[in-house]
Amino acid sequence: MPLFPCGNCGMGKAGDKPLPFRGGVGVGPVGDHSAILTSPTPSPSPEGEGSRQPDRIDTGPRYSEPDAIRLNNMFRGRDTVEMLEVLLKENMLGDAAIVSSFGAESAVLLHLIASIDRTVPVLFLQTGKHFPETLAYRDALRDRLKLKDLRDLTPDTELLEQKDENGLRWSYDPDGCCEIRKVLPLKQALAGFDAQFTGRKAFQSKTRNALPRFEIEEGRLKVNPLADWDKARLDAYVVEHDLPVHPLVEQDYPSIGCSPCTSKVAPGEDPRSGRWKGWDKTECGIHQAVPDADDNGAFDPIF
Repeated sequence: MPLFPCGNCGMGKAGDKPLPFRGGVGVGPVGDHSAILTSPTPSPSPEGEGSRQPDRIDTGPRYSEPDAIRLNNMFRGRDTVEMLEVLLKENMLGDAAIVSSFGAESAVLLHLIASIDRTVPVLFLQTGKHFPETLAYRDALRDRLKLKDLRDLTPDTELLEQKDENGLRWSYDPDGCCEIRKVLPLKQALAGFDAQFTGRKAFQSKTRNALPRFEIEEGRLKVNPLADWDKARLDAYVVEHDLPVHPLVEQDYPSIGCSPCTSKVAPGEDPRSGRWKGWDKTECGIHQAVPDADDNGAFDPIF
């Protein structure tokens, strides 16, 4: 049975909510109690009359690893813009959001998606530790791209008071700082979505060189439209569409996160080598390192 009910590419009509199937039971979005229910099965009552058994809602994860493999195969070799148009115009993903750092290369993904649908929510982790330039860049891109639904996600104030009262946790426990200021706020925000778009690229670091276009995380689809883009292609796209560049890029910051944990990068170094310099840390926790896998090419980064 196809991943998405319908036609030759597994899509319903435009605007329909996609319903992946498991075991013949249609499943709605995570947390959506309007999900399709299993058909009632009549059973005899003690009096011998037919009675209706209670409906059962499948509350399992909406997506699983086989779904990501099918999507990677479905869009293998297809242009990024074409893929995004299909995913968004045919509503193949359900409720989806963009997770953006408004960093060095964020304008490309935001422009690609906004050119198709400006109403897709954009989630920005307002950690309280960003460079002022990043916040100004966020506002400039929001206005330039006419983003309709930009959401700032902030840490829980009580948790900050308990675990980072002086704001210096980054200096001795960067993992704990990221957990409080990034991981937990994003996890809470994503609970209402079926899929997220990220701006990760395979070339950025050795921990991402096997990055696929589609992954699964906690039963949610994680879509990486730029997985196979290189720096030259990103730069060309920015020039072609006259997109503003993050002001810190020309100051040797090819990867930009929170100010205390972001350093300049020397020519020839890994673009993300300036993140958490001096620590055995390569990701903030909202993304994990992507291992090379024996998957018969289903997760190859080049499409």
